[in-house]
Amino acid sequence: MSKLVLVFKGSPREKGNNSILAEQAVGGAKNAGARVESFSLQSMDIRPCDGCDICQETGVCVLKDDMQLLYPKLREAEAIVIASPIYWFTISAQTKLFIDRWYALQSTQGSDLKARQFGILLTYGDTDPYTSGAINAIHTFQDITRYLKAEIVGIVYGTANKEGDILNQPEILKRAYQLGEKLASSQ
Repeated sequence: MSKLVLVFKGSPREKGNNSILAEQAVGGAKNAGARVESFSLQSMDIRPCDGCDICQETGVCVLKDDMQLLYPKLREAEAIVIASPIYWFTISAQTKLFIDRWYALQSTQGSDLKARQFGILLTYGDTDPYTSGAINAIHTFQDITRYLKAEIVGIVYGTANKEGDILNQPEILKRAYQLGEKLASSQ
């Protein structure tokens, strides 16, 4: 059976630069033979974790929202792409909300996301990953994957301020596509 790659788009703009980059990764993964499912977090009903800790006792989150659809997919996936624009020096609120709900995937045996492969796609309006805050997001993903005992296969990032700017950067588009291919084919 082919590898399952999930792509989560954390941009509030459905056709924004970051979403375009995510679609490149989708194309690369599909071309390499993966089964790919893509989700726009903006259009999903994902509520914030209320910190009740019931999931730590039962293994099931009590919040009845769209995360209930995503939990089994996250458990099944072998590779996960997180695409987020940089807003106020880190990942978007949509992306953070989604990641916070991974708490329900924790247990005394570790995380259900252990050993997953991750691809990270970031876009920002500044010209530099440090002054834009992209470096904060990169460090966050490094810390998350280290904690999960997971692997970052690649990070693609770049400047794309105005809508469609990313389309004028064929090298970044190519790297996102190649990241999708790599996630689909790597072990």
